[in-house]
Amino acid sequence: MFDHMEHVLPDLKTAAEVKLLARLAEHLLHGHGDSEQNLAYTALDHMLKEKGYLGRLYTEHREMDARFEHAQRSDDLAESRGLLMSAIVMSREHFRYEEQELFPLIDKILQSESLEKLGAAWEQKHAALPG
Repeated sequence: MFDHMEHVLPDLKTAAEVKLLARLAEHLLHGHGDSEQNLAYTALDHMLKEKGYLGRLYTEHREMDARFEHAQRSDDLAESRGLLMSAIVMSREHFRYEEQELFPLIDKILQSESLEKLGAAWEQKHAALPG
């Protein structure tokens, strides 16, 4: 999704087009963030709170949301493009951190049974979504 957004962003002609792209991305990422926070983070909160891992991730989720929202508020094409690109860059960095640091830590800390329960909860939540 980010690759496609970065590819089309320079060709967009109006701030309204950028806003639409930002709104779409925000909507998709919001569902991802909710699942992450309600399932994975909740399972780890009590184990990792003192290490600051989750505080960073919660903060980044709020910051990413804010960046996508700011991109939707600007009526200036160049500004809205820059804001959306900033949101994309931050999102990529956040996902990279999760993949390289957090998810291996989850595998290490949680027992197989807990991981299976998280997976089942995720499947149940996403099976209930439309489309």
